[in-house]
Amino acid sequence: MSGTDYNYDEQGDFFPFFILTITSLVTIPVTYSLLKPSKELENTATRITSDFKPEHADLIDGQRKKQKRRERRLKRGIVSVAGWTVIGLMIYLIIVTARTTVKIWNPYEVLGVSTTATEKQITSHYRKLSRTMHPDKAREDLSRNITAQSINDRWVEIVKAHKALTDEEIRNNFLLYGHPDGKQSYSIGIALPKWIITDGHGKYVLLMYAIALGVLLPYTVGKWWYGTQRMTKEKILIASAGKLFREYDNDQGDSGVIGALSSGEEFNEILAGHKAENGLSKLEQRVLANGSETSISGSLTRKDREKLEDMEDSRRRKVLTLIWAYLGRIELDDETLNDEKFEVAPVALRLNDAYTAIALAYGNTKAVLSAYHTSQNLIQALPPGASPLEQLPHFTPAIASAAEADRSRTHLSIQEFMRIPVDQRKSRVVTPGLLNDAQYNKAIKVASQLPVLHVERAFFKVVGERHVTPSSLVQFVLKCRFMPPGSGNVPDIDLAELEDVDPDEGDLAAITGRKDDRSGLKPIQPPLTYAPYYARDHAPRWHVFLADSKQGKIAVPPFSFSTFDKPILDESGNHTYNVQTLKMQFGAPPQAGSYTFVMHMICDSYIGMDTKMEVTLHVEDASKAEEVESEEEISEPDEDTIAGQMRTLKSGGVPGADKAKKRRTQDDSSDGSDTDGDVDSESETDTDTDTDDE
Repeated sequence: MSGTDYNYDEQGDFFPFFILTITSLVTIPVTYSLLKPSKELENTATRITSDFKPEHADLIDGQRKKQKRRERRLKRGIVSVAGWTVIGLMIYLIIVTARTTVKIWNPYEVLGVSTTATEKQITSHYRKLSRTMHPDKAREDLSRNITAQSINDRWVEIVKAHKALTDEEIRNNFLLYGHPDGKQSYSIGIALPKWIITDGHGKYVLLMYAIALGVLLPYTVGKWWYGTQRMTKEKILIASAGKLFREYDNDQGDSGVIGALSSGEEFNEILAGHKAENGLSKLEQRVLANGSETSISGSLTRKDREKLEDMEDSRRRKVLTLIWAYLGRIELDDETLNDEKFEVAPVALRLNDAYTAIALAYGNTKAVLSAYHTSQNLIQALPPGASPLEQLPHFTPAIASAAEADRSRTHLSIQEFMRIPVDQRKSRVVTPGLLNDAQYNKAIKVASQLPVLHVERAFFKVVGERHVTPSSLVQFVLKCRFMPPGSGNVPDIDLAELEDVDPDEGDLAAITGRKDDRSGLKPIQPPLTYAPYYARDHAPRWHVFLADSKQGKIAVPPFSFSTFDKPILDESGNHTYNVQTLKMQFGAPPQAGSYTFVMHMICDSYIGMDTKMEVTLHVEDASKAEEVESEEEISEPDEDTIAGQMRTLKSGGVPGADKAKKRRTQDDSSDGSDTDGDVDSESETDTDTDTDDE
């Protein structure tokens, strides 16, 4: 017998197994993705401790919870719950359902003899059965359901069993294939009860397959594909990216960037339908009111004001006005408008990431800085040009102005404010009408926890080389420490920590900067950004890039840092002041010479904590570098040789002394590959490096 037999699960025994398998293939991955711990930095970092509650804290918390609900992905939760319900039901059916088992053909059982019976005993028993079971001897008995067909079938089984145990060929078939007739056809079981296919139900099965394969599958694949194609890597709509590209301008400044962000299509979901015009006139009246304490008209240029007033698209006009209301922390006297105000800010920040990518593609330094500053403004809910002191709890423009005293041309940074003597600092802001002692202490507590990254040294180097040569792979190394404002008793730096030791020869991963010495460990990151008005958790990031000040272009694109190699806080929560190492790699210029860049280190989360300094890269001609190294290597005999020791004794020296001195000199001269330069606590280098805090 050959071929293939198809049979159905007549009793429904295997149907639960089929459903259990299919459901598990979907439910288990969905549940894992739903419950697995998030690796995003916003979910793993510590927080700056403060009990300050901003105005409308309930609305801000509501927006945060709303975002978390979106991140949980309700659809996945529903699928997971439904899947596990079906799995539980199928397991229950498997347990309680009595399954029919397929009986294995056994010749000993058919004949009714023991498995230890001899051939003689088997033959004797077979002859006894033939006297009663042979079709010529047996009689039909319809009352017992014994028919001629059943008698014949029974006798055929007895004959097969006897031959299987006495005939050599048949016995071999039974031993090899489990059947006296030899190899049998294999059976494919369909784990569906037969009544689903038969009894007129076939058309419904075909309809089910048509819907699954012709509708659901194409819809799911199409929706996934469309979703991937309509979004950029910055997670914004392609349509929004196109609008931002058209709105881009190298010289539009910080306020111009904010205007460009209002063109995003993502806001259509927030202000769908009638929401686009509801409360617009009241909103514009509050935001653009002149002479009001909450007015931000000082941050709006004339061009920006005209652009806002001339917008014909009511939805975009409302979005832009809401963003300015958020930046100005303006009370709108309407719960719905206030809620929308806090909702648009995170969307604007996501759009700003895409705008930053466009600015980087153009390579204009001014535009890139405007985009980074806009990020700071959106996270801290402050308009362009606002005082950095307003990032502290309870600090309003009036209090910040009082803290800055006679300083009118430029604002006071938090670091500068904390360097003012305690009594003088407190006397400026703790007065009737400004702050009380409790509010002042809250502000100082937050200020003393802010992660200010201070550059201790900056230099260029080439791994394994003493000089930077044309077109070599250069590393720009920053040695920094986290020093919160007002830090006292800061430990001195071990000079050895300011050096950058080359990796072992042959360690290609470390040489190319791809080695992760903390693989498998929890990343070391600073606390989450202190931003009480921003309705999301945000992990601070530092962007470091080199710019050409003469051309106003970016020379080396930004490298972003959000985790570090050494602990920032100890187990007690105190700052460790460890030296952190930041590295960025790029190709050296193809020509020898000295190249001066402006290094920008921008924190995307805090205002007034940026670092700007000049650094000079010295590129030596390859032939000249080889000559210098050759002269240093063979100009004098080695002191370990007899000739070297004789020369030292003739000169009146002590053998070994010059060698130690020479080693120290080489160590000192090899640092930084003849590039600039050490940075002291005021971010100045020893090669006329100009530094100022922005």
